[in-house]
Order: sequence, then structure tokens, then C-alpha cells
Amino acid sequence: MTQTTIDPNEAAHFGALAADWWNPKGSSAMLHRLNPVRLGYLRERIDAHWGSDAASFAPLDGKRALDVGCGAGLLCEPLARMGATVTGLDAAPENIAAAKAHAAQSGLSIDYRTGSVEDLGDATFDLVTSLEVIEHVSDPVAFVRGLARALAPGGLMILSTPNRTMLSRIALITIAEGFGQIPRGTHDWDQFLKPDDLRAMLTDAGLTIADTRGLRFSPLRGFMMSDDVSLNYFVVAHHPA
Repeated sequence: MTQTTIDPNEAAHFGALAADWWNPKGSSAMLHRLNPVRLGYLRERIDAHWGSDAASFAPLDGKRALDVGCGAGLLCEPLARMGATVTGLDAAPENIAAAKAHAAQSGLSIDYRTGSVEDLGDATFDLVTSLEVIEHVSDPVAFVRGLARALAPGGLMILSTPNRTMLSRIALITIAEGFGQIPRGTHDWDQFLKPDDLRAMLTDAGLTIADTRGLRFSPLRGFMMSDDVSLNYFVVAHHPA
């Protein structure tokens, strides 16, 4: 039997939110507010890695993309619109059902699968993303190794996760969960990873770090990319040249 890094309690928590995932004012409202900012950063890194034209509508044309922990497809659909052949993988079957339904309504062909990264076998992808996921898995080291195995030579990996700081505890759990902006029980602060720890996992898995960037929140301007990694951050990696 294939080993899995899925935490069944986490899968059940997010699966219960599936029907509301695409509602910009529902339980995933924070993700909807965050998505344009993280898509902008992904596009920046895609253009930097492959030298694509920033004005192109399809910088991922001919590329295979994998989003692990895809939820109901908030990232998969934009990746498909950028020209990629997209596979979305999630631990919760309810999320995959919602993702398939929304993609059909949007006229997009996306290969959605229920399971863990360990289920991919020898399949590889040019772009591997996993945003706000690693803090929810049962074994982050094994999870990163699985992501690295799925990355094709010359490919690009982009991860994001909250930092384990007092700021993240106060902002994401005390305030955001406490006041209902994020569903209660979404985060376990002890599972958050510091950037050095995540970068070490990636390098131990044979990858080279290309960039680390912070994400901060302004009450006036909302989410913004930043050099400050104390709340949330992205790490970009690829195979050694």
C-alpha cells in the first residue's frame, strides 16, 4: 500500500468547505482576496524561469502543471488559462467534485484527482505548485520529497505557507479564525514552518532555491508581496542547472 502524507482530519476539514469554495464572500473569502496577488507572483516567476513575454496570455503553453492541494481549483483554472495542461490533486473528494463541476461550467479541461502526491508514480510536471498546503500534511519532509519527484528536469516549483511567528499566530488564528474570517480549526500554529526549515527540506530533496518572498497584509491595501516573511511567504525552487 502506498504511503501517504495526507492527514485525514485536515482532508475532512477542507472537504466540508467544498460547496462554498468558489463563493468570494463565503468561507474561502480570504483565498479569493489573496489569489490575485499570488497569481501575480507566480506569473513573475514563470516569466523569469522560462523567459516568457510578460505580455503573453499563454506563458505556459506546452507545459504540464501540477497543483497539489488544489481545493476546488482556484489556482488550477488560471494555470489552464495560461496555456498549461493542468492536473489538480487534493486529499478531499468533495473538493475534487466541486473543482470538476466548476471547470465544466468554465469550459476548462483539467485533470482533477483525489489522492496524495505519493499516488502520482513516475509522472512529472514542468510546474509544480502547492500553496498553503504543507502546513496541513502529516509529514512535511516526505511531502517535499514527493513534490520534488514530480518536478521534471528544467521545471519550476512554487510553494507558500505561513511562517511560525507570533505575528502569524495572532493574525491567522487569534484574529482571522477568532473573528470568523477563516473557518475555526483551519490552522495549527505548531505545524507552521520557518523559511529556513522549508528551504532545507527542498535542498535536501535535491532542489536549488531560486527565490523567497514574503506576503504581508495591509488594512488599507489588502495583501501585498513584500520582503517581510514574518506572516506568510513563498519559496521558489528548481533542479540544479
